Formats: sequence, structure tokens, C-alpha cells
Amino acid sequence: MNNTVGLAYRARKVVVGTDLTISSLRMGKLHLILLATDASHTTKKKVYDKAKFYQVEVIEELTSFDISMALGKDDIKVIGITDRGFSQLLMSQRRK
Repeated sequence: MNNTVGLAYRARKVVVGTDLTISSLRMGKLHLILLATDASHTTKKKVYDKAKFYQVEVIEELTSFDISMALGKDDIKVIGITDRGFSQLLMSQRRK
């Protein structure tokens, strides 16, 4: 899953951060949201509420460290996937 996230980021199919993710969600540009398991309760509630309203799936399996390493950044809690193909690939890779 980490490799796919990094590939999507390099292909510029990812928005990084809570605010950018939510604004992209409002514009109907997102197909999937990745939320860090160690994100704050407030962040999780905000993301889940918006995702439910806009009917976008949320995957909460990776830690902030895992997401940050995949992107080559520090302390990333939320990313949005803007490409349908990458979102389907990530959903198929999720842990059963």
C-alpha cells in the first residue's frame, strides 16, 4: 500500500493535508481518503463526517509515519486520492 501511495503522489494524484483534502472533497475531486490511525479525534471526526456526506470512502490503516514516509514528508495525517485508478488499487490492497 505504501508503494502505491508514493506512486500516486509522484504522479500528482494526491492532495496532502486535512484542509486541502476537505476542500477537494467539496469540489468533488476526490475518490478516496487515507487517514492516519494516529490522527487526532477532532481530525478523524471532521474527515469521517465530510466523507460520509460526500460519499467518499476512508481508509484508516496506515500510521502518520507510514503515510509521511511514502510521500517523503513529515507528519502527514490526511491525504486525498484524486485519481479513480489509484483509489481502486488502494482499496484492493487494503487489509482484509
